Amino acid sequence: MKNILVTGGAGFIGSNFINFILQKRDDYFIVNFDKLTYAGNLENLKPSEEKKNYQFVKGDIINSELVDFIFQKYKIKYVINFAAESHVDRSILGSEIFYQTNVIGTNVLLETARKYEAEKFLQVSTDEVYGSLGREGLFTESTPLSPNSPYSSSKAAADMMALAFHHTFGMPVVVTRCSNNYGPLQFPEKLIPLMIINSLNNKKLPVYGDGLNVRDWIYVIDHNNAIDFVLEKGTPGNVYNIGASNEMPNIEIVKLILRHLKKPEDLIHYVKDRPGHDRRYAIDSSKIKNELGWKPEYSFDEAIAQTVDWYISHKSWWERIITGEYQKYYQTQYKNF
Repeated sequence: MKNILVTGGAGFIGSNFINFILQKRDDYFIVNFDKLTYAGNLENLKPSEEKKNYQFVKGDIINSELVDFIFQKYKIKYVINFAAESHVDRSILGSEIFYQTNVIGTNVLLETARKYEAEKFLQVSTDEVYGSLGREGLFTESTPLSPNSPYSSSKAAADMMALAFHHTFGMPVVVTRCSNNYGPLQFPEKLIPLMIINSLNNKKLPVYGDGLNVRDWIYVIDHNNAIDFVLEKGTPGNVYNIGASNEMPNIEIVKLILRHLKKPEDLIHYVKDRPGHDRRYAIDSSKIKNELGWKPEYSFDEAIAQTVDWYISHKSWWERIITGEYQKYYQTQYKNF
């Protein structure tokens, strides 16, 4: 049995990973450690919460005493660090919490994992640490880091720290950098769920600038499968880019959603661009494909249709998210560990 600490497991990618991996593997014991901030939702873990090889603990990764206690109590030997403040717009409005969680929190996890001689530490990062591309080219693992927002700079710092722990202490650290995720359970502030929900409510769809900023999209289940590959096979000290080669301008995503929902394009509302908005991201994921044997299984057309349909059929989920009912309930339930 592999005892794995999954931080940020109540968020979008983390909860999808836990549900995915506990359906796939019965030799993993997952401890989900999450602060339950505004984007954390234990309702996301319904498929897993009754399983014997799953345990939830509420807490903050900057709390070194609690992190130490968890390592001792659950005999943690593997760490997958999803925990992060991750919304660029919020980092522009207030950056301090991003550096506390993404940098200091990662340091606490690394120091504790080193103390207890963890067998693998997987730092989950983002392609945003590379900065912005021109019209051509792809991000590779050797692309210099050039973050352009408080969020991406905090993630770049965490990546460098994690790799420094490998080079200095010999810790079995691996880093993954993934393109933009989409799929079920994504918090409504992100582009795809925001556009779906606004369309369903016949509200304006705010699109930054000219809408031609390009992102490389991957279905969250494909990302989760890649994480499992890296946990099992990834070579310590290495970085692995994860992407599905689905480049698309933001405005095309918005129009695709409108077509799927049979809504008019006059719902689109162009707004002032955000500061430092990166123009284009695109991932070269040949390394993880060639070295570890991973490849995406879902086509973009298939997965985006499934995603739109999921939000249509789970209206009560995102309505409660928007009103804050889940956050209020779970913060009360788990206010004392």
